[in-house]
Amino acid sequence: MVMIGRCAARKAQWVGLAGLLGLVPVASAADYQESAQVGEFVAEMTRDYGFASEQLLALFAQAERKQSILDAISRPAEKVKLWKEYRPIFITDSRIARGVDFWRQHAATLARAEQEYGVPPQVIVSIIGVETFYGGNTGSYRVIDALSTLAFDYPPRAPFFRQQLKEFLQLSREEQVDPLSLKGSYAGAMGLPQFMPGSFRAYAVDFDNDGHIDIWNNPVDAIGSVASYFKEHGWKAGQPVVSQAKVKGELVDQGLTVGIEPVKTLGELRALGWSSADPLLAAEQPVTAFRLDADSGPEYWLGLPNFYAITRYNHSVMYAMAVHQLAEALVDARGLN
Repeated sequence: MVMIGRCAARKAQWVGLAGLLGLVPVASAADYQESAQVGEFVAEMTRDYGFASEQLLALFAQAERKQSILDAISRPAEKVKLWKEYRPIFITDSRIARGVDFWRQHAATLARAEQEYGVPPQVIVSIIGVETFYGGNTGSYRVIDALSTLAFDYPPRAPFFRQQLKEFLQLSREEQVDPLSLKGSYAGAMGLPQFMPGSFRAYAVDFDNDGHIDIWNNPVDAIGSVASYFKEHGWKAGQPVVSQAKVKGELVDQGLTVGIEPVKTLGELRALGWSSADPLLAAEQPVTAFRLDADSGPEYWLGLPNFYAITRYNHSVMYAMAVHQLAEALVDARGLN
Protein backbone atom coordinates (compact mmCIF):
# COMPACT_ATOMS: atom_id res chain seq x y z
CA MET A 1 0.00 0.00 0.00
CA VAL A 2 1.40 3.38 -1.15
CA MET A 3 2.05 6.03 1.52
CA ILE A 4 0.62 9.55 1.52
CA GLY A 5 2.16 12.27 -0.61
CA ARG A 6 1.35 15.95 -1.27
CA CYS A 7 0.71 17.59 -4.61
CA ALA A 8 -0.34 20.79 -6.24
CA ALA A 9 -4.08 20.85 -6.81
CA ARG A 10 -5.01 19.62 -10.26
CA LYS A 11 -7.07 21.99 -12.38
CA ALA A 12 -10.31 20.17 -13.02
CA GLN A 13 -13.67 21.85 -13.43
CA TRP A 14 -15.98 21.17 -10.47
CA VAL A 15 -19.52 20.24 -11.40
CA GLY A 16 -20.54 19.40 -7.83
CA LEU A 17 -21.12 16.14 -6.00
CA ALA A 18 -24.82 16.52 -6.44
CA GLY A 19 -24.40 16.61 -10.20
CA LEU A 20 -22.27 13.49 -10.14
CA LEU A 21 -24.37 11.49 -7.73
CA GLY A 22 -27.87 12.84 -8.00
CA LEU A 23 -27.74 13.08 -4.22
CA VAL A 24 -30.80 14.12 -2.28
CA PRO A 25 -31.14 14.51 1.48
CA VAL A 26 -31.81 11.18 3.19
CA ALA A 27 -34.66 11.30 5.66
CA SER A 28 -33.63 8.40 7.88
CA ALA A 29 -30.61 8.75 10.14
CA ALA A 30 -27.47 7.09 8.76
CA ASP A 31 -24.20 6.21 10.45
CA TYR A 32 -22.65 9.64 9.96
CA GLN A 33 -25.61 11.88 9.17
CA GLU A 34 -25.79 13.49 12.61
CA SER A 35 -22.19 13.02 13.74
CA ALA A 36 -20.61 16.07 15.34
CA GLN A 37 -17.23 14.99 13.93
CA VAL A 38 -18.67 14.87 10.45
CA GLY A 39 -20.24 18.29 10.92
CA GLU A 40 -16.86 19.75 11.83
CA PHE A 41 -15.20 17.96 8.92
CA VAL A 42 -17.80 19.25 6.45
CA ALA A 43 -17.37 22.79 7.74
CA GLU A 44 -13.61 22.47 7.23
CA MET A 45 -14.01 21.14 3.69
CA THR A 46 -16.44 23.93 2.88
CA ARG A 47 -14.17 26.62 4.30
CA ASP A 48 -10.84 25.35 2.99
CA TYR A 49 -11.70 23.65 -0.30
CA GLY A 50 -14.93 25.22 -1.51
CA PHE A 51 -17.21 22.20 -1.19
CA ALA A 52 -20.95 22.72 -0.74
CA SER A 53 -21.93 21.62 2.76
CA GLU A 54 -25.34 20.26 1.76
CA GLN A 55 -23.76 18.00 -0.86
CA LEU A 56 -21.18 16.64 1.57
CA LEU A 57 -23.83 16.06 4.24
CA ALA A 58 -25.90 14.16 1.71
CA LEU A 59 -22.82 12.09 0.81
CA PHE A 60 -22.03 11.23 4.43
CA ALA A 61 -25.67 10.30 4.97
CA GLN A 62 -24.94 7.41 2.62
CA ALA A 63 -21.55 6.48 4.10
CA GLU A 64 -21.58 3.43 6.36
CA ARG A 65 -19.56 2.64 9.44
CA LYS A 66 -18.05 -0.82 8.95
CA GLN A 67 -17.21 -2.82 12.05
CA SER A 68 -15.28 -5.28 9.89
CA ILE A 69 -12.89 -2.46 8.98
CA LEU A 70 -12.30 -1.58 12.63
CA ASP A 71 -11.80 -5.26 13.43
CA ALA A 72 -9.28 -5.64 10.63
CA ILE A 73 -7.18 -2.61 11.52
CA SER A 74 -7.33 -3.28 15.27
CA ARG A 75 -6.52 -6.97 15.04
CA PRO A 76 -3.31 -7.82 16.90
CA ALA A 77 -0.48 -8.22 14.46
CA GLU A 78 0.13 -11.78 13.40
CA LYS A 79 3.37 -13.45 14.34
CA VAL A 80 6.13 -11.83 12.37
CA LYS A 81 6.89 -14.21 9.56
CA LEU A 82 10.38 -15.33 8.72
CA TRP A 83 11.55 -14.75 5.17
CA LYS A 84 11.24 -18.45 4.40
CA GLU A 85 7.53 -18.18 5.36
CA TYR A 86 6.91 -14.79 3.73
CA ARG A 87 8.57 -15.37 0.37
CA PRO A 88 6.34 -18.28 -0.77
CA ILE A 89 3.27 -16.06 -0.42
CA PHE A 90 4.42 -13.88 -3.31
CA ILE A 91 6.93 -15.89 -5.34
CA THR A 92 4.59 -18.52 -6.78
CA ASP A 93 4.23 -20.20 -10.15
CA SER A 94 0.79 -18.68 -10.66
CA ARG A 95 1.94 -15.14 -9.82
CA ILE A 96 4.90 -15.49 -12.15
CA ALA A 97 2.76 -16.90 -14.98
CA ARG A 98 0.13 -14.19 -14.62
CA GLY A 99 2.88 -11.59 -14.47
CA VAL A 100 4.39 -12.81 -17.72
CA ASP A 101 0.96 -12.56 -19.35
CA PHE A 102 0.43 -9.05 -17.95
CA TRP A 103 3.87 -7.98 -19.19
CA ARG A 104 3.26 -9.32 -22.70
CA GLN A 105 -0.21 -7.78 -22.87
CA HIS A 106 1.07 -4.34 -21.85
CA ALA A 107 4.60 -4.51 -23.25
CA ALA A 108 4.36 -1.27 -25.22
CA THR A 109 3.00 0.68 -22.26
CA LEU A 110 5.66 -0.75 -19.92
CA ALA A 111 8.40 0.14 -22.40
CA ARG A 112 7.09 3.71 -22.61
CA ALA A 113 6.97 3.94 -18.82
CA GLU A 114 10.60 2.83 -18.63
CA GLN A 115 11.58 5.38 -21.26
CA GLU A 116 9.80 8.24 -19.49
CA TYR A 117 10.49 7.37 -15.85
CA GLY A 118 13.49 5.02 -15.90
CA VAL A 119 11.70 2.22 -14.05
CA PRO A 120 12.09 -1.24 -15.67
CA PRO A 121 8.97 -3.18 -16.70
CA GLN A 122 9.59 -6.09 -14.34
CA VAL A 123 9.54 -3.82 -11.28
CA ILE A 124 6.24 -2.19 -12.30
CA VAL A 125 4.68 -5.57 -13.08
CA SER A 126 5.96 -7.00 -9.81
CA ILE A 127 4.46 -4.20 -7.72
CA ILE A 128 1.05 -4.70 -9.33
CA GLY A 129 1.43 -8.46 -8.91
CA VAL A 130 2.29 -8.25 -5.22
CA GLU A 131 -0.34 -5.63 -4.45
CA THR A 132 -3.39 -7.01 -6.26
CA PHE A 133 -2.41 -10.08 -8.30
CA TYR A 134 -2.49 -7.93 -11.44
CA GLY A 135 -5.87 -6.42 -10.61
CA GLY A 136 -7.50 -9.65 -9.45
CA ASN A 137 -7.97 -8.42 -5.88
CA THR A 138 -8.26 -4.65 -5.61
CA GLY A 139 -10.55 -4.55 -2.56
CA SER A 140 -14.28 -4.75 -2.00
CA TYR A 141 -14.95 -1.88 0.43
CA ARG A 142 -16.34 1.41 -0.77
CA VAL A 143 -13.53 3.89 -0.21
CA ILE A 144 -15.92 6.39 1.36
CA ASP A 145 -16.93 3.78 3.95
CA ALA A 146 -13.35 2.75 4.70
CA LEU A 147 -12.03 6.27 5.12
CA SER A 148 -15.08 7.55 7.03
CA THR A 149 -14.95 4.62 9.44
CA LEU A 150 -11.24 5.12 10.13
CA ALA A 151 -11.39 8.92 10.18
CA PHE A 152 -14.26 9.15 12.64
CA ASP A 153 -14.21 5.87 14.57
CA TYR A 154 -10.55 4.86 14.87
CA PRO A 155 -8.85 7.41 17.18
CA PRO A 156 -5.32 5.93 17.03
CA ARG A 157 -4.89 6.99 13.39
CA ALA A 158 -7.79 9.38 12.91
CA PRO A 159 -5.65 12.36 11.78
CA PHE A 160 -4.04 10.31 9.01
CA PHE A 161 -7.35 8.97 7.72
CA ARG A 162 -9.06 12.36 7.99
CA GLN A 163 -6.34 13.68 5.69
CA GLN A 164 -6.87 10.77 3.32
CA LEU A 165 -10.61 11.45 3.33
CA LYS A 166 -9.92 15.07 2.37
CA GLU A 167 -7.69 13.87 -0.46
CA PHE A 168 -10.31 11.36 -1.59
CA LEU A 169 -13.07 13.96 -1.84
CA GLN A 170 -10.79 16.25 -3.80
CA LEU A 171 -9.71 13.52 -6.23
CA SER A 172 -13.38 12.59 -6.76
CA ARG A 173 -14.07 16.19 -7.66
CA GLU A 174 -10.98 16.53 -9.87
CA GLU A 175 -11.58 13.28 -11.72
CA GLN A 176 -15.36 13.84 -11.98
CA VAL A 177 -16.20 10.45 -10.48
CA ASP A 178 -18.89 9.30 -8.08
CA PRO A 179 -17.20 8.89 -4.66
CA LEU A 180 -19.76 6.23 -3.76
CA SER A 181 -18.66 4.09 -6.69
CA LEU A 182 -14.95 3.72 -5.92
CA LYS A 183 -13.78 0.63 -4.05
CA GLY A 184 -10.56 -0.38 -2.36
CA SER A 185 -9.03 -2.10 0.64
CA TYR A 186 -10.26 -1.83 4.22
CA ALA A 187 -7.70 0.97 4.69
CA GLY A 188 -8.80 2.88 1.59
CA ALA A 189 -5.99 1.81 -0.77
CA MET A 190 -7.22 1.90 -4.33
CA GLY A 191 -6.89 0.28 -7.72
CA LEU A 192 -4.36 -2.05 -9.33
CA PRO A 193 -1.40 -0.40 -7.54
CA GLN A 194 -3.26 0.23 -4.22
CA PHE A 195 -2.59 3.95 -3.96
CA MET A 196 -3.90 5.84 -0.96
CA PRO A 197 -5.83 8.97 -2.03
CA GLY A 198 -2.97 11.30 -1.10
CA SER A 199 -0.57 9.31 -3.21
CA PHE A 200 -3.07 9.27 -6.06
CA ARG A 201 -3.22 13.05 -6.09
CA ALA A 202 0.55 13.38 -5.78
CA TYR A 203 1.82 10.73 -8.17
CA ALA A 204 -0.90 9.13 -10.30
CA VAL A 205 -0.78 10.08 -13.99
CA ASP A 206 -3.11 10.05 -16.99
CA PHE A 207 -0.78 7.81 -18.96
CA ASP A 208 -3.15 7.23 -21.88
CA ASN A 209 -4.01 10.95 -22.14
CA ASP A 210 -7.78 10.47 -22.12
CA GLY A 211 -8.39 13.29 -19.65
CA HIS A 212 -8.94 11.06 -16.59
CA ILE A 213 -6.77 9.05 -14.23
CA ASP A 214 -8.26 5.59 -13.72
CA ILE A 215 -6.13 3.19 -11.69
CA TRP A 216 -9.12 0.92 -11.00
CA ASN A 217 -9.93 -0.26 -14.51
CA ASN A 218 -7.17 1.10 -16.74
CA PRO A 219 -3.83 -0.78 -16.59
CA VAL A 220 -2.21 1.92 -18.70
CA ASP A 221 -2.80 4.58 -16.05
CA ALA A 222 -1.84 2.11 -13.31
CA ILE A 223 1.48 1.31 -15.01
CA GLY A 224 2.34 4.97 -15.56
CA SER A 225 1.36 5.83 -12.00
CA VAL A 226 3.60 3.19 -10.45
CA ALA A 227 6.50 4.39 -12.59
CA SER A 228 5.78 7.99 -11.63
CA TYR A 229 5.73 7.06 -7.94
CA PHE A 230 9.10 5.33 -8.13
CA LYS A 231 10.78 8.13 -10.03
CA GLU A 232 9.56 10.64 -7.46
CA HIS A 233 10.88 8.43 -4.66
CA GLY A 234 14.42 8.20 -5.94
CA TRP A 235 14.54 5.28 -8.36
CA LYS A 236 17.85 5.35 -10.23
CA ALA A 237 17.61 3.99 -13.78
CA GLY A 238 20.00 1.20 -14.61
CA GLN A 239 21.20 0.74 -11.04
CA PRO A 240 21.01 -2.51 -9.01
CA VAL A 241 18.59 -3.08 -6.14
CA VAL A 242 20.53 -5.28 -3.69
CA SER A 243 23.87 -6.96 -3.28
CA GLN A 244 24.29 -10.15 -1.29
CA ALA A 245 26.91 -9.84 1.40
CA LYS A 246 29.39 -12.16 3.03
CA VAL A 247 29.95 -11.75 6.74
CA LYS A 248 32.49 -12.93 9.31
CA GLY A 249 33.48 -12.15 12.85
CA GLU A 250 31.69 -11.27 16.06
CA LEU A 251 30.66 -7.72 15.11
CA VAL A 252 28.42 -8.64 12.19
CA ASP A 253 25.12 -7.98 13.95
CA GLN A 254 26.27 -4.47 14.87
CA GLY A 255 26.07 -3.71 11.16
CA LEU A 256 22.38 -4.60 10.81
CA THR A 257 20.23 -1.59 10.07
CA VAL A 258 17.66 -0.67 12.71
CA GLY A 259 14.62 0.23 10.65
CA ILE A 260 14.97 0.82 6.92
CA GLU A 261 16.91 4.06 6.45
CA PRO A 262 20.38 3.48 4.94
CA VAL A 263 22.32 4.91 7.88
CA LYS A 264 25.67 3.11 7.48
CA THR A 265 28.09 3.16 4.58
CA LEU A 266 29.63 0.11 3.00
CA GLY A 267 32.98 1.22 4.42
CA GLU A 268 31.58 1.25 7.94
CA LEU A 269 30.12 -2.21 7.43
CA ARG A 270 33.42 -3.60 6.19
CA ALA A 271 34.92 -2.71 9.55
CA LEU A 272 32.21 -4.87 11.14
CA GLY A 273 32.88 -7.93 8.99
CA TRP A 274 30.64 -7.28 5.98
CA SER A 275 31.81 -7.55 2.38
CA SER A 276 30.25 -7.51 -1.08
CA ALA A 277 31.47 -9.15 -4.26
CA ASP A 278 30.22 -6.15 -6.27
CA PRO A 279 33.33 -4.17 -7.20
CA LEU A 280 31.27 -1.16 -8.27
CA LEU A 281 29.99 -0.42 -4.76
CA ALA A 282 31.88 2.52 -3.32
CA ALA A 283 32.96 2.56 0.31
CA GLU A 284 30.93 5.73 0.90
CA GLN A 285 27.72 4.18 -0.46
CA PRO A 286 24.94 4.28 2.19
CA VAL A 287 23.16 0.93 2.39
CA THR A 288 20.43 -0.83 4.30
CA ALA A 289 22.04 -3.91 5.87
CA PHE A 290 19.68 -6.75 6.70
CA ARG A 291 19.47 -10.46 7.39
CA LEU A 292 16.85 -12.85 6.04
CA ASP A 293 16.09 -16.27 7.50
CA ALA A 294 15.96 -18.41 4.37
CA ASP A 295 15.41 -22.15 4.03
CA SER A 296 19.15 -22.68 3.68
CA GLY A 297 19.99 -20.50 6.66
CA PRO A 298 20.62 -16.80 7.29
CA GLU A 299 21.32 -14.56 4.29
CA TYR A 300 22.90 -11.12 4.57
CA TRP A 301 22.05 -8.40 2.10
CA LEU A 302 22.92 -4.81 1.26
CA GLY A 303 19.98 -2.71 0.10
CA LEU A 304 20.96 0.01 -2.36
CA PRO A 305 19.10 3.24 -3.26
CA ASN A 306 16.62 1.41 -5.51
CA PHE A 307 15.85 -1.00 -2.67
CA TYR A 308 15.11 1.97 -0.44
CA ALA A 309 12.84 3.36 -3.18
CA ILE A 310 10.79 0.14 -3.07
CA THR A 311 10.42 0.48 0.71
CA ARG A 312 8.79 3.88 0.12
CA TYR A 313 5.89 1.92 -1.36
CA ASN A 314 5.62 -0.31 1.71
CA HIS A 315 7.89 0.21 4.69
CA SER A 316 9.08 -3.39 4.94
CA VAL A 317 12.40 -4.98 4.04
CA MET A 318 10.71 -8.30 3.27
CA TYR A 319 8.11 -6.59 1.07
CA ALA A 320 10.85 -4.87 -0.93
CA MET A 321 12.77 -8.11 -1.27
CA ALA A 322 9.65 -9.96 -2.44
CA VAL A 323 9.04 -7.29 -5.10
CA HIS A 324 12.66 -7.53 -6.21
CA GLN A 325 12.75 -11.32 -6.38
CA LEU A 326 9.39 -11.54 -8.16
CA ALA A 327 10.75 -9.04 -10.69
CA GLU A 328 13.81 -11.24 -11.19
CA ALA A 329 11.59 -14.32 -11.59
CA LEU A 330 9.55 -12.52 -14.24
CA VAL A 331 12.69 -11.67 -16.20
CA ASP A 332 13.82 -15.32 -15.97
CA ALA A 333 10.41 -16.60 -17.05
CA ARG A 334 10.53 -14.39 -20.13
CA GLY A 335 14.05 -15.54 -20.95
CA LEU A 336 15.39 -11.99 -20.88
CA ASN A 337 18.55 -12.61 -18.88
